[in-house]
Amino acid sequence: MSVIIEMMSYPFMQRAFIGGLLVALCAALLGVSLVLKRYSMIGDGLSHVSFGALSIAVACGFAPIKFSIPVVIIAAFFLLRMAENGKMHSDAAIAVASASALAIGVIVTSLTTGLSTDVYSYMFGSVLAMSKDDVEMSVILSIIVLIVFVFCYHKIFAVTFDENFSKASGVKVNFYNTLISIFTAVTVVIGVKMMGAMLISSLIIFPSLTSMRVYKSFLSVTICSAVIAMINFIAGLIASYVLSIPAGASVVVANLIMFVAFIIVGNILNVIRLRKYSK
Repeated sequence: MSVIIEMMSYPFMQRAFIGGLLVALCAALLGVSLVLKRYSMIGDGLSHVSFGALSIAVACGFAPIKFSIPVVIIAAFFLLRMAENGKMHSDAAIAVASASALAIGVIVTSLTTGLSTDVYSYMFGSVLAMSKDDVEMSVILSIIVLIVFVFCYHKIFAVTFDENFSKASGVKVNFYNTLISIFTAVTVVIGVKMMGAMLISSLIIFPSLTSMRVYKSFLSVTICSAVIAMINFIAGLIASYVLSIPAGASVVVANLIMFVAFIIVGNILNVIRLRKYSK
């Protein structure tokens, strides 16, 4: 407890705690739908697009976040459309966008500022990178995402599992897919400063995959993912502070440990169920 109190005495840790916790929550909620729709790697692709946009913004003297958000939203929109139209498989489209954007970012960086502190933090993340504006954006984003999930839960559920049936039922599938893509894009851009472009996708993938090891219903998985994401972020941030290691990497390792633990618990529960039914 004394470590947490000491951490919270620093303004930059307060910003990292609040902003990062809310980003982790949003990523976990969005991650459930993305993983079930097999768009889990879109976070990785958009993070590289974000890095490319941020590198250009730093080189040109633009406001990094304000420049990157529309760029990443447009990229998310095109990736979604390409996958829906069948012109290119989603994994192939994400791979092309990911590699291209990362290459552009590296070239722009090498030709202009070099690997400056800002660019380095965007690549690997830094608790010092979270500004007051980032925290405010995280709060706004989390409020919007929570409201949408609470009031549109059944429609998101329908779109996630069966788009054809949803269309036949009158659900605006394209609207909800676009909405999820926009939320994911904004979450990735804000989270890149904290987690880094190399690791931000883990916040989207790990919590949902972890909760699916034990829970089977969409609602249970969604709630469990949100709780797991916040617990792992807090644990990772504390480990980062105590051990003086990068916050992004420590959060990912915390997620990995939880994932392995849930695999073990899930296997134990499966054995118990089999023995129960065999009787």
